[in-house]
Amino acid sequence: MTHSLPQTEGLDESVLVERAKSGETAAFTELVRRYDKKIFRMAKQITQSDEDAEDVLQEALFKAYKHLDDFQGNSKFYTWIVRIAVNEALMKLRKRKSDRTVSLDEEIDTGEETVTREIAVWDGDPEQRYSQEELRVILDNAIQSLKPSFRTVFVLRDVEELSTEETADTLGLSIPAVKSRLLRARLELREKLTRMFKKKGEDAFAYL
Repeated sequence: MTHSLPQTEGLDESVLVERAKSGETAAFTELVRRYDKKIFRMAKQITQSDEDAEDVLQEALFKAYKHLDDFQGNSKFYTWIVRIAVNEALMKLRKRKSDRTVSLDEEIDTGEETVTREIAVWDGDPEQRYSQEELRVILDNAIQSLKPSFRTVFVLRDVEELSTEETADTLGLSIPAVKSRLLRARLELREKLTRMFKKKGEDAFAYL
């Protein structure tokens, strides 16, 4: 007669973490099941590579399991493991000799800069012309075209919905630097999407 596995589905995250800390493998497996796809997606958007994203995911999961006792519960478990994954993804970028963009550690001093651009508007509703999947592909391509320093902040704040403080802590940046990069990323995305659709009428950011 086989023994039934511990029931983990539907349990609160904090309960799963405590069970995982006590050595219950099924609890950690459930945490992985809940978050692995989101972590992979985030890693791919940062590294722009399926292979690198898979490496990032596996390394992040390994480190999270290895250092699970270090997790104090001051933030959500997902926020903690995302921080590990982001650090792995940034290391992947730094190792690329061909990446000539600015350092991801370098803060951009914009002071009280006001970025002013003429943003075209669209005519008609893009949702009537494109399926949700097509819109997602268009948006993903636009995100991947951002500089890594802007892309990473945008992914954490607007895709993964981390707070400004959590994003700053994860990337080792000041809160003003995060806000500045996020603003620049949003403006660049709006401009890129506007050029893609080349239409008038709707605000591009309504579909982000």
